[in-house]
Amino acid sequence: MSPLLALTLTAVTAFFIFAFILTDFEVSSVFYTLFVEPLIDTYYISELLVKAAPLIMIALGLSIGFRAGVWNIGAEGQFVIGGITGGAVGLYFYNVEGFWLIPLMSLAAILGGMFYAGIAAFLKTKYQVNEILVTLMLTYVAVLFLSAMLQGPMRNPSGFNFPESRLFHDSALLPIIWQGTRLNIGLIIAVILSFVTWFGIKRHLSGLQIKITGSAPRAAKFAGFDDKKTIWF
Repeated sequence: MSPLLALTLTAVTAFFIFAFILTDFEVSSVFYTLFVEPLIDTYYISELLVKAAPLIMIALGLSIGFRAGVWNIGAEGQFVIGGITGGAVGLYFYNVEGFWLIPLMSLAAILGGMFYAGIAAFLKTKYQVNEILVTLMLTYVAVLFLSAMLQGPMRNPSGFNFPESRLFHDSALLPIIWQGTRLNIGLIIAVILSFVTWFGIKRHLSGLQIKITGSAPRAAKFAGFDDKKTIWF
């Protein structure tokens, strides 16, 4: 089955399921809500793009792993841990202004996500533990850890005991590219990373190594490719 056909069938199936559950099978209403309404209002369009940016970046990372035969399904947990570590930096400097704050938060988020994914990579390369189970279970751990942090060390001391953090300083917020909305440069970064990922997979030796390791592990070994390094990558 081609990826396009699989995507189409998934979308159609999901559409009819939600139509049946949410509106007693009022298909026209569901179709309008899902596919028309988000595209006819600037607010809905901007919110759609705001939410799409991190999902695009997550999908890019997962696509590399899937191509290498590494079935990481714990992206949500790694995203949460990255948010915690990056957010911790922003909260630590909540009253500090500086251009360096966003890069520092981004670095902390990347390292946090890498560390959490590294747990599954270590167990896979060292003990041959199935990465699907590990990454899936670690996702729930990450969500519970986030809840614990928001009710503990990261809770806003002036937040009337609500489980939420302080507001970030303006220096810790990504610049807005569409005034009047929340759309920020995260979308531009996601598009740039898409081209970088495409180039790395299609035009770089690392992309060839990843592809061969995932599709023909024995051939990769004969070619001298280290499958453990590929998993860690």
